[in-house]
Amino acid sequence: MDKFGERERERERDHRKLLKIARSGGHDKGWNLQSAMGYWKVPCVFLLCLFISFCLPCQLLADEVDKNLTAQLFIDASERSSRPIPQTLFGIFFEEINHAGAGGLWAELVSNRGFEAGGANIPSNIDPWSIIGDESSIIVSTDRSSCFERNKVALKMEVLCNSEGTHICPSGGVGIYNPGFWGMNIEQGKSYKIVFYVRSTGEIDISVSFTSSDGLQTLSSTNIKASASDVSNWTKMEVLLEAKETNRNSRLQLTTSKNGVVWFDQVSAMPLDTYKGHGFRNELVEMLADIKPRFIRFPGGCFVEGEWLRNAFRWKASVGPWEERPGHFGDVWMYWTDDGLGYFEFLQLAEDLGALPIWVFNNGISHNDQVDTSSVLPFVQEALDGIEFARGDASSTWGAVRAAMGHPDPFDLKYVAIGNEDCGKKNYRGNYLKFYDAIKRAYPDIKIITNCDGSSRPLDHPTDLYDFHVYTSANNLFSMSHQFDRTTRQGPKAFVSEYAVTGKDAGTGSLLAALAEAAFLIGLEKNSDVVHMASYAPLFVNSNDRRWNPDAIVFNSFQAYGTPSYWVQRFFTESSGAILLNATLQKDSSNSLVVSAITWKNSEDGQTYIRIKVVNFGSNSVNLQISVDGLDPNSVKLSGSTKTTLTSANLMDENSFKEPKKVAPIQTLLEDAHKEMSVLLLPHSFTSFDLLKESASLRITEDDSSLVSSI
Repeated sequence: MDKFGERERERERDHRKLLKIARSGGHDKGWNLQSAMGYWKVPCVFLLCLFISFCLPCQLLADEVDKNLTAQLFIDASERSSRPIPQTLFGIFFEEINHAGAGGLWAELVSNRGFEAGGANIPSNIDPWSIIGDESSIIVSTDRSSCFERNKVALKMEVLCNSEGTHICPSGGVGIYNPGFWGMNIEQGKSYKIVFYVRSTGEIDISVSFTSSDGLQTLSSTNIKASASDVSNWTKMEVLLEAKETNRNSRLQLTTSKNGVVWFDQVSAMPLDTYKGHGFRNELVEMLADIKPRFIRFPGGCFVEGEWLRNAFRWKASVGPWEERPGHFGDVWMYWTDDGLGYFEFLQLAEDLGALPIWVFNNGISHNDQVDTSSVLPFVQEALDGIEFARGDASSTWGAVRAAMGHPDPFDLKYVAIGNEDCGKKNYRGNYLKFYDAIKRAYPDIKIITNCDGSSRPLDHPTDLYDFHVYTSANNLFSMSHQFDRTTRQGPKAFVSEYAVTGKDAGTGSLLAALAEAAFLIGLEKNSDVVHMASYAPLFVNSNDRRWNPDAIVFNSFQAYGTPSYWVQRFFTESSGAILLNATLQKDSSNSLVVSAITWKNSEDGQTYIRIKVVNFGSNSVNLQISVDGLDPNSVKLSGSTKTTLTSANLMDENSFKEPKKVAPIQTLLEDAHKEMSVLLLPHSFTSFDLLKESASLRITEDDSSLVSSI
């Protein structure tokens, strides 16, 4: 075998021996895999004999370790046995959970920017805002004097000290500060736009600054001065701050040393450098873009329903100027959102990613209360208005609101979901039919998604797609790679909008969970004649607010990493719109393998590839013999092939801020790939092979790695 193959075999032998140690009684004697690896410089035969001398001869164990299972994979690459995969197969699902948007994807740095999180009644809690100065120098309260009709609460600051006289303010002044969402990430050389509304009974001299969390280090600062006449009414102030230093745990301060009464409202701090200038945090959106999602489902989830309807997400309250949005308390995941990330921003994000938006709206049902079908028409009209906002001409009522927000052209909204996980609720079917009929009359091309699962029995109501959610153990999800094998090919198609391994198998994002999910996705890919869409859930978690485990992407104010489940999704970036090939697996007694094969075209170089994906869910390595048939030997050859493997030493290994790629794909070049070849599949691994289909007259050099997998 070539040098890469020999290296893989050596790695496999070491891998198997380490796994054997981890499973042996050595664990009970204080040994674990990490300590075994630390002692690996001891000759392996001696080390193994030391551990198992009480039960088995060393040579017998070595023979068992080196014994591999075998399997054969036959791929028919001819057109007659292939079929297209839907263009929409794999996408993403965003829910406002775990502070995924507020304090995450949405780049706003200020938490509770409108002072509304404490409720409409006054006095109210201004958390996380805090006061700089003691009660002898400053009194802070809230009142309902804001100029914004939908969010009347404003902050009132009575400054009792001055820069001169008998009651001098402390050095640096008095005022308020906001720590953001567990600290603001302020970076040297970057600029930040600060906006706030202010009024006063006298002249003002306000210092606007970014400081360290204790206020001792000033990163950037400027002063705003205005006469009493200039700020006697609410006035919008805007400044740019360029950071002179970096601090990952910063805060925004508004301070003064001038006595008087000052009111603040709608205080915002946004980095100028956001994704395509649209307000999204760059590195988080880039991680989404790397998945190449064909759709984005939003904004929930349970976030759409609410524990009670009064706290459900309402799209009309989330559009228009950000200052005028009232925000709301999400009573399912139990935190306030200012709704800067609103309906318009979700549509914009979909457009920025080149993905189709899938809007999930409330159908008059929450977790605890329901609107009777006889009274649901106002909710139906709200949905119709929402579609008009997205698709209507700029001269239409709601299309004009969208145009005023800077997007005169319609968004490409083609899919809507009526509710979330509401199928079992008593009013769902009646409400659903009201929405379905009204939407189809007004927008017959829109595809409608029901909450009711149609994979195992016929539905009793019309729909284009049905929603399917699954959260389960690793073994169960692995076995569900065949979930849709027997589903009827007639009628509506499946949308697997939420799937994940959860519980003890998953931890906060384990290799074990990822392997089971990979097998499940291969099953969806092979059943893509009936499954038209699939997305993992949840997508994001702020490490400071884990409401749900696991998640695809973990972040804090300045770092982010993908869990193994995220990396699994990267293996499927080319599947949507590809061609599914007939792949037949013949194996021995092991049932640990799940396999698929596709052909896909690289849009960058125009080349066509065959991608073979294999999950080995078992604890033994497998020698896989691959045979590719259906290629014209006179005009097509296989070359420039790569192997990409996701595995780790321990099934429960996870990534972290310290080791963000502990479990991540590793790619190598396969020099001698042919239509007939033998490959080694490591235990507990997910492997893909990209084989370049090349005209016989063409060649690919060993160093040309630009033509290989997009992982």
